[in-house]
Amino acid sequence: MSEQLDQDVRINLLDMDVEKIKSWCAQHGEKPFRAIQLARWMHRFLVDDFDQMTNLAKSFRAKLKDLAYIKAPSPITEKKSADGTRKWLFDVGNGNAVESVFIPEDDRGTLCISTQAGCPMGCLFCSTGKQGFNRNLATSEIVGQLWYAERELRQEAGITDPNDRIISNVVLMGMGEPLQNLDNVIPALKLFLDDNGYGLSRRRVTVSTSGLVNQMDKLGEAAPVALAVSLHAPDDALRDKLMPVNRKHPLGQLMAACRRYLKVAPRDFITFEYLLLGGVNDDPEQARELIRLVRDVPCKFNLIPFNPFPDSGLSKPERQRVLDFARILNEAGIVTTVRKTRGDDIDAACGQLAGEVKDRTRRAQRLVLQKEQARDVFAGKGESCARGDFHE
Repeated sequence: MSEQLDQDVRINLLDMDVEKIKSWCAQHGEKPFRAIQLARWMHRFLVDDFDQMTNLAKSFRAKLKDLAYIKAPSPITEKKSADGTRKWLFDVGNGNAVESVFIPEDDRGTLCISTQAGCPMGCLFCSTGKQGFNRNLATSEIVGQLWYAERELRQEAGITDPNDRIISNVVLMGMGEPLQNLDNVIPALKLFLDDNGYGLSRRRVTVSTSGLVNQMDKLGEAAPVALAVSLHAPDDALRDKLMPVNRKHPLGQLMAACRRYLKVAPRDFITFEYLLLGGVNDDPEQARELIRLVRDVPCKFNLIPFNPFPDSGLSKPERQRVLDFARILNEAGIVTTVRKTRGDDIDAACGQLAGEVKDRTRRAQRLVLQKEQARDVFAGKGESCARGDFHE
């Protein structure tokens, strides 16, 4: 075969976790230690040129050129925030793009990555959902976001030691619902955790979900990393309106799934993400309802003030209401933090991962209609919500 063989015929090695690389190498007559060497070149040294893998036999390198390639998604644009946040827009083909965001802190570097092109969940507060849903990302497209970002950041910093990594934490909180794409997410997670891959601790890899109960159980069996659950409401009636997934998996089922997951989780708590929407879910009594809801689930809360976007029909909460909400939870003994806004000047903050992509479905139109209905409800013009005391 020629090195110019079409990439559709050759296999992208970023699609494989280490065990799959071993199996693939064995099929082609190579010993397991060669697979380990190959994995380390790809994921620890971040090399995509087989000729640079100098401890591999020349015959193996020639075979690799004929049978495989290493390719991460290509960046379309990159934006840098004044606070150090970085955002990459990656091309994933057919007019689709996904975003990754790097957030530097004094004690960690966190990369937020996407798992789907668009999102099918239809949450009223999420700008990503406006573009509709196109497809699940392949494992190579998920892993490739970390592969590219780490290599780019290390090159800029002049780092050559593969053990001196800049990205210490990975969160699957970008575009999409990770648990709808478990077939590709689980191999990616295994690569993140494998010492011959990225060598991250299970405590430093977090998967976020809107509350897909059955898939939470499957994640716990296959790759139990830290879990963050998007909650956003203290009762089923309001959560039904904000998050359609709740109609299939109501809060009682979700809390039971959280308790099951804690049996295998690397941390002894579940993180609940709670987006505070002005006059919708930020009332002090709703904070007290949350306390009653999670009384049997060891947890911490991450409160996220809403970042308004055009046509959302929703408002940013008042600062004092955010502080009061946090105080009530903290006084009940629940560790509660308020997320700092990062990357606002590059639209990288939570809820702004819309992506510069085409809407290939009519879902965006349906979401606009849902948002108009939500505005009517929250303004008291339509059917009443779970609570009747929403503030204008």
